[in-house]
Amino acid sequence: MEILSYIEINKNSRLPMYQQIVDSIIKNISNGNIKLNQRLPSINMISEDFYLSRDTVEKAYNVLKERNIIQSIHRRGYYVVKNETNCKLNILFLVNKLSTYKMQIYNSFMDRIGLNSKIDLVVYHCDEFLFLNALKNNKMAYDYYVVMPHFKNENMQHTSFTNEVLEAMSAIPKNKLLILDNIRGPFEDDVRAVYQDFDKDIYEALDKGKSKISKYKKLVLIYPEKSIYPYPKRILRGFRRFCLENDIDFEILNEVCDEMVFKKGDLFITIEEADLVNIITQIREQELSLGESIGVISYNDTPLKDLLGITVMSTDFKVMGETAAKMILNNDMGRIKVPFNFIDRKSI
Repeated sequence: MEILSYIEINKNSRLPMYQQIVDSIIKNISNGNIKLNQRLPSINMISEDFYLSRDTVEKAYNVLKERNIIQSIHRRGYYVVKNETNCKLNILFLVNKLSTYKMQIYNSFMDRIGLNSKIDLVVYHCDEFLFLNALKNNKMAYDYYVVMPHFKNENMQHTSFTNEVLEAMSAIPKNKLLILDNIRGPFEDDVRAVYQDFDKDIYEALDKGKSKISKYKKLVLIYPEKSIYPYPKRILRGFRRFCLENDIDFEILNEVCDEMVFKKGDLFITIEEADLVNIITQIREQELSLGESIGVISYNDTPLKDLLGITVMSTDFKVMGETAAKMILNNDMGRIKVPFNFIDRKSI
């Protein structure tokens, strides 16, 4: 059968044999060598021609069936049911929460990846069970898996991975996996990643703003210890290191309380939006001077913070999404750290 000549198998490649069959068939559907409604070689035919096990070929055909590219007809064989215009990149995008920042990453990723891709967004709410279930239900059905790994343990504290998550992600071929935003664990050296370095980023951002920060007597970090969506502990480490190395008095609080005690020379650093709003509200109610007697820095930038003149420390979420898309489109491997900035405005 002529189609057999279009299937390319390189037994020296690290790419699994079944994936090579999938890639060959999709490529030749896209370039017109394999036509819509055309019958494909049987599993036995490919198995015998390329000296492969039937299981390998069957796995390839199952992947193509899951992606609705081919269809099996009883006693007749396998037929192409998608033409080249439908053979898009299928991407599963797993995000831990629907925050402004995460959606900024997702939207810039979508804009850059283009119309020739189909992206399924799954929000797993830092929940291990929801994440594992999403992978299980979509096993082998996608060209790429983009994962933002942020989970919570039984104590509601942040963890990058669990043993079960690592096991599930290890089953994804490295060439199909992209880790986004947070890279921690055994994937560090051999996986495609676009990330921020939480402890180093906050340390360097505070250092960039040190000339303004140094006029304050005390730094107060509002770090929500048991948030519904917990934050990396590395933020704490970077903050402590900056304060200790620069001999700055500091305090770490779990939340902003009503009737907070403000003292002239306090500089507050907030992570959650609710804490930022609460602090600004209380500063105004007590008729304190923001940016003079009391300072505020917020973690992660938004257009509203820009409008209100709030100083921020933030990664570039737009660049993060765009960079991830470029790596997939160019089939680049490696790790890229996204810039993290100190943006000085009126609040310090």
